[in-house]
Amino acid sequence: MSMSGFEGQCSNDEIRERRSDIENSEDERRQSRIGTLKKKAMNASSRFTHSLKKRGKRKIDYRVPSVSIEDVRDAREETAVHELRQKLVERGSLPPRHDDYHTLLRFLKARDFNIEKTIQMWEEMLTWRKEYGTDTILEDFEFGELEEVLQYYPQGYHGVDKEGRPVYIERLGKAHPSRLMHITTIDRYLNYHVQEFERTLQEKFPACSIAAKRQISSTTTILDVQGLGMKNFSRTAANLLSAVTKIDSSYYPETLHQMYIVNAGSGFKKMLWPATQKFLDSKTIAKIQILDSKSLYKLLEVIDSSQLPDFLGGSCTCAAEGGCLRSNKGPWNDPDIMKLVHNEEATFVRQITRMPNGQHTFDSFQMHPLKERCSDTSTAESGSDMNDYSSPNRHRSCPYPHLAPVHEEVNLEPLNLIYLRSLILVFTSMHITCGCVLRF
Repeated sequence: MSMSGFEGQCSNDEIRERRSDIENSEDERRQSRIGTLKKKAMNASSRFTHSLKKRGKRKIDYRVPSVSIEDVRDAREETAVHELRQKLVERGSLPPRHDDYHTLLRFLKARDFNIEKTIQMWEEMLTWRKEYGTDTILEDFEFGELEEVLQYYPQGYHGVDKEGRPVYIERLGKAHPSRLMHITTIDRYLNYHVQEFERTLQEKFPACSIAAKRQISSTTTILDVQGLGMKNFSRTAANLLSAVTKIDSSYYPETLHQMYIVNAGSGFKKMLWPATQKFLDSKTIAKIQILDSKSLYKLLEVIDSSQLPDFLGGSCTCAAEGGCLRSNKGPWNDPDIMKLVHNEEATFVRQITRMPNGQHTFDSFQMHPLKERCSDTSTAESGSDMNDYSSPNRHRSCPYPHLAPVHEEVNLEPLNLIYLRSLILVFTSMHITCGCVLRF
């Protein structure tokens, strides 16, 4: 081989080596960049996960699937809630655990959207909760006499209606207040009543919302007056009902969707009900249906037979649990659903705002703990920044696990169940004392 040929071959080998070195260097730089990006992604993911855990104050179980809940809001109501919220913040009267859109809305509705009256009602509620120890009553109070109490005051939650609301049932005609007070006291029963209201807000409503995939914030109530008479009325009963009336109307407003007074005889419909209506406004009356024993089938129009006790015309007996009013049947007993209730990061809320012209505008669809609704009530904007936790447009979250009642389609005046019961008992005693024979 000639010298020139040898030099040419060497030159080609050197070129290939340089190219190889360049390619290797590029690969190394590429791998380095990929490694850097992976590291940044992992760090970002770690920070994001840490921020979620810090916000939720509990470990996130990623094995729990997410569920979508639809939240429909009214644009004018949003404006009112925002105004109320700003005023409460200025007064220092909005603790983080109560910084909740739908809770504020309930109190506004209870005071006909009068801001000043709502503020007064709100601050009285905060004072009462502090004095009563309401925030920890689920953990602090134990009502060991419940089974005996149910013998003389049959009542409880059982199943859901066809729209997913929990069904609450009371057999008022089977209540024996004097015997009840041999088992418990008025103070202990009031503690139990408050505890059950808190349990409904924090567990039953969220569980029903998950099962129905829409916000559930109110109950369908059935009041059974069969057998109602003088035995159901006493001074003790009046004192108890008066105390419960104060609690329900002042501190838990706007939680009733519809009431059915069932097994009402001719005496109730002809005498007691007309007299009672004089103390109720027209919107409240619109929430109440009176059904005699032959009209119980109408309950099946709103409640499936499998969710309705047999003594009300349904097919459920809950024989294994000792009867329907002892079973506490409902989505809140489903372990899979309750995992979602207690897992703060497992719920997506699709918020929709209803405009005055009737149109719906899509606001956001984002990861949002079901039991946390501590948000700025200004209308959100559509866009990707709704999912950005650092975005100023994103709703602010708070650590308190609480589901507040939300906007319902039926916008009626609040009805106080206990007040109605009181009226029924009072008029019953009056008519019986006067010698009138009533058939219930």
